Amino acid sequence: MDIEGYARRMLAEKSEDKVKQRLAERICEIKGWKKEDAEKWAEAVILEVRNAYSKKLPVLEYYKSGISMGEFGVGSRGKGDFYVHRKLAEIIGESSAVISTEDLDDAGVVKRSGKFISVAVDGIHSRLSEFPFVAGFHVTRAAMRDIYVMGTEPVAVFSDIHIADDGDVAKIFDHIAGISAVCELTDVPLIAGSTLRIGGDMVIGERMTGCVGCVGTGDYITPRKNAQTGDVILLTEGAGGGTIVTTAIYYGIHEVIEETLNTDFITACKSIFKSGLLKKIHSMSDVTNGGIRGDAEEISGVSGNSLVFEMEKVRSIVNKRVLEVLEELEIDFMGLSIDSLMVICPEGVSGEVKKAVESAGVQIEEVGWIEKGGGCYIIEDGTKKPIKPRFRESAYTPLKKVVGEREPADFEEMRKKVDEAVLKAIEKKKKVVERIKNK
Repeated sequence: MDIEGYARRMLAEKSEDKVKQRLAERICEIKGWKKEDAEKWAEAVILEVRNAYSKKLPVLEYYKSGISMGEFGVGSRGKGDFYVHRKLAEIIGESSAVISTEDLDDAGVVKRSGKFISVAVDGIHSRLSEFPFVAGFHVTRAAMRDIYVMGTEPVAVFSDIHIADDGDVAKIFDHIAGISAVCELTDVPLIAGSTLRIGGDMVIGERMTGCVGCVGTGDYITPRKNAQTGDVILLTEGAGGGTIVTTAIYYGIHEVIEETLNTDFITACKSIFKSGLLKKIHSMSDVTNGGIRGDAEEISGVSGNSLVFEMEKVRSIVNKRVLEVLEELEIDFMGLSIDSLMVICPEGVSGEVKKAVESAGVQIEEVGWIEKGGGCYIIEDGTKKPIKPRFRESAYTPLKKVVGEREPADFEEMRKKVDEAVLKAIEKKKKVVERIKNK
């Protein structure tokens, strides 16, 4: 519970005495303290909130869009989320990066001394707070995937863990064990990190969040924008990661988690690197951001080409047990992370790629092709149909099914307010930069 936010909202409507009483009740409820101790805590919170928000200072203020993260779908791997990510590039502006946020890849790239250096960071799945090991395992694997699909090899991993005030210290150890398990299996060291409490004393409860980042180097890169007309699309078998684990946990089908605990994706990438095929491949990606629906849309957008998939071939590369579960629960596998490796290469190279990956013991199939035009399509029962990301990724937990995947009726109005917030952030950045330069 964010007691600072709670107090801030309450003080706008009620007297300090009433806020103190309500806040003390919440603190007692969560922490199990005596009333007098909770009241002292509440008094201090109210004092801090009053001091922090009673004066105006431009650098501390931010333009309020009036649109919440949840209602705009940020973090939900769909239309709203993708829109916000594209807006980040506008705020960052021009840079010396070879691959930046505007290219819609999951890793960014700079070039130094003739070498490409890639950096990626992934947040742990928000619903895996009480399952630190699998949270650490899958976020580490995800960060490494982002480096590999850029055509670079991971050289180091770093982590950042935040646990709320009442969280058990053992969560740190279990989480690090999950991270280092992947590091040990792939021979990439975990070399740095940070451990903090979420919100310090102002957030009570046991929630854990954080991220894992990875750095890689290489002589070639394989960004999404390099996909070319006439290329074919290959996919390796995907059993999912944090998303499928979350589905398994909250639907009570826990045995499916074992299907996700592997390093097949990394094994497939290593086989491609070792075979010397990297320079012949145009683009690689991992099927994560809103599934094939989301990733295909982004690849089409940055490459200026159309992606076409064959439904039955795509279904064939989803882990059989995982696919059974998704279909039983009526979850569209095309709209969520299945963690397959997508290789886009000339038709004459696909056989070599398949041979290299299969020799490493990983299933891989040719599932589609790139053609002129725009948009993405799936061929099912002989009919070519357009596919697009939904407003949110496929609803894969009971609560997500209640929230739904539909786009809000007022999305365009919300988008305009988000655009205004972006312009205000850019304006603020420019003012601060100019002020510091002119000191």
